[in-house]
Amino acid sequence: MANIKKRGNAYLITVSCGYAVDGKQVKQFLTWRPEEGMTKKQIEKEVNRQAVLFEESCKQGQITAAVKFQDYATDYLTNVAPKTLKAGTLANYKNYSKRVFLEIGHMRMDKVTPRHIQKFINGMGSEESGGVRLDKYRKGALSAKTIKNHIAFVSSIYEYAIKMQVVSANPCRAVMLPKNKAQELEIYSIEETINVLSLLYQEDKKNFHFVVYFMLAIYTGFRRGELLGLEFKDIDFNREIISLNRNSLYTTERGIFTDSLKTRTSYRTLKLPKEVMAVLEMYKAHQAEQIEKVGSKWVEQIKGLNDKMVDNDRLFTKWDGSPMFPNSPSLFFERFCKRKGLTYRKGHSLRHLNASIQIFAGTDVKTVQMNLGHSTPGTTLNMYTHEFQAAQAASMDKVVGVLGVPKISNQAV
Repeated sequence: MANIKKRGNAYLITVSCGYAVDGKQVKQFLTWRPEEGMTKKQIEKEVNRQAVLFEESCKQGQITAAVKFQDYATDYLTNVAPKTLKAGTLANYKNYSKRVFLEIGHMRMDKVTPRHIQKFINGMGSEESGGVRLDKYRKGALSAKTIKNHIAFVSSIYEYAIKMQVVSANPCRAVMLPKNKAQELEIYSIEETINVLSLLYQEDKKNFHFVVYFMLAIYTGFRRGELLGLEFKDIDFNREIISLNRNSLYTTERGIFTDSLKTRTSYRTLKLPKEVMAVLEMYKAHQAEQIEKVGSKWVEQIKGLNDKMVDNDRLFTKWDGSPMFPNSPSLFFERFCKRKGLTYRKGHSLRHLNASIQIFAGTDVKTVQMNLGHSTPGTTLNMYTHEFQAAQAASMDKVVGVLGVPKISNQAV
């Protein structure tokens, strides 16, 4: 219940709003001054009405709003997010929090306005300040995507706070976010891809695991975590299909760990060409030789989903059978390209290469979406708009190529 105290010509209304994350009681205050000419009875009636309205307002949206953003966000990241977010997202949020806390961490939750968030956005996009760059090797403005990720983190804190009735509004909803710059995807041409595969197949036997990794990346378009999470039991050699059931990821806190796939549609099964299956059979025999060679040093069990120990059946491992570090394929490929005089492309570009080949081969958008594991066809269309437009234009050329375009005589005109 609100407490009312008269102070001179004003009235101080105090409402107890529970406790903050540090255990201290939180109180909200409102000072009300009566208008000139009001009678004693009118003042008493109005101050009680103001007290009721203020208390109701506190209950609906300001219960623990006096808590600082950093304290509330830290509590969220520690006690709430681990139960609701995927490990990779949580790790990213903790990384974003460093820059966010420097900007608004000291402010009360209910005092952060859209103006503060917009200033933060503008600062991150500034070439001069770089939004307090915490990156060791980079200078200048942050990318539009990185800025949006930071604001998504702040917004997630406020959306949770609204559900918990800590605040009544999310200041991130009213800001202007930067637009992503349209960039052409840098991918290999068909000729370059054939050359890359040809040179990979000539690699020394000790690099066979990397050869198979990049062969699958090109022919399937699987994500890095999906590839590293593959196990031999996911491959049906008789039916020539391969299934995706898990991710192998890395964070500084957990190290290498097994996680569920990105979305429901990420769980998918693809039929592979016989030639690819033949290489996988060769690789399975190769790994068996490696296990025999290493002997008792081979890791027989690894952490599976929820860190439960399971039999080690991974395709891509270190020399002793432990899960491969996520950056290892990229490091190998960069050195491989340098040795062979090839243009280096990032590993994820092979996923875009696979998608582009599917599209130009005439594969419909729904099939491309399912093959890539996108959540919706709209995601695929938005990501590969240029490729679909080019394929559509090429299909129209084929129509003209078949029918031709008859000349119209001057008399007909």
